[in-house]
Amino acid sequence: MLLIMVAIKLGSRGPVFYRQERVGFRARRFMVFKFRTMKVNVETQTHESYLERLMLTDAPMVKLDAKGDSRLIRFGRFLRAAGLDELPQLFNVWNGEMSLVGPRPCTVHEFSCYRPWQRERVNAPPGMTGFWQVNGKNSTTFSEMIDMDILYGNNMSFKLDLLILAKTFPAILRQLLETWGLNRPDFRKRDLGHARMPFVNSPSQ
Repeated sequence: MLLIMVAIKLGSRGPVFYRQERVGFRARRFMVFKFRTMKVNVETQTHESYLERLMLTDAPMVKLDAKGDSRLIRFGRFLRAAGLDELPQLFNVWNGEMSLVGPRPCTVHEFSCYRPWQRERVNAPPGMTGFWQVNGKNSTTFSEMIDMDILYGNNMSFKLDLLILAKTFPAILRQLLETWGLNRPDFRKRDLGHARMPFVNSPSQ
């Protein structure tokens, strides 16, 4: 983390950390910590509009910066692809606002756009990694992400969390390879049934 802090200071003027209000367990709001990967005072409307389109379409959730983004600082693209920008969320875990495993904590704007049934994804504590993150992530659609997070929330267990943690590093490696064009993501439709959820006696409905 110290090395990342030095890299950020060398690559861009401004603070090392970035804070943003997120929606956590049972819709409680909290401030999430991240390493700053974008230039100071850049516009965010583009990202919000892009997310709204993903929520309404059945398109893969490819990151907006997948092919480069002028708003990113030096090393920013690598930090995001490797998930290193999220290391400060360990402080959120320490504070009890997050868990190591769970759904990605969404923004307040994103949560306001959810349909009532989609808000079930906050019935599980948010995590630094999760079932969705290790089962496709950017190659899945928004609806698939919601389904996976609700499925995880309905079947949380210590064994499942250990499996997700074990699959996190291979998932990060795949994401890095995809970022640099060395591996093509799998955009095929996913089966979210029993085969995708180990340690469960029956599929979630």
